[in-house]
Amino acid sequence: MTFRIYDKLCEDAKKLRTEVFVAEQGFETEFDDTDSKARHIVGYDGEKPVAVCRYFYDEEHKSYMIGRIAVIKECRGLHYGDKILSFAEQKIKQDGGKSVALSAQLRASGFYEKQGYKKHGEEYYDEYCPHVLMTKAL
Repeated sequence: MTFRIYDKLCEDAKKLRTEVFVAEQGFETEFDDTDSKARHIVGYDGEKPVAVCRYFYDEEHKSYMIGRIAVIKECRGLHYGDKILSFAEQKIKQDGGKSVALSAQLRASGFYEKQGYKKHGEEYYDEYCPHVLMTKAL
């Protein structure tokens, strides 16, 4: 798997997020203002885009935030989620980040716990889906 980092939302990232979050999971407000300030990472298997995430510094949390992590359905179980998350953490560390936070879908929180993230606070809803804030020291 190779990675490319984009300073704006590229077509590959938009396509992957639309496929996973809109078509599969039914989110209606997938794209937001954060996309304009985030860096976007796309993971490729050869030339095929298979995974995506974004990261940015969040003043409110005083931490870098990782979000919109998605892997296309036919590539799940191949550890591409682990790989793109680890790559994003490395880039954040290189940028001087000491910690990272993310808003995890509650059903995916076990995946993040395996990567060293800890839950903080109460569950909340993003659209219809329960989420929880999770953090990790880098």
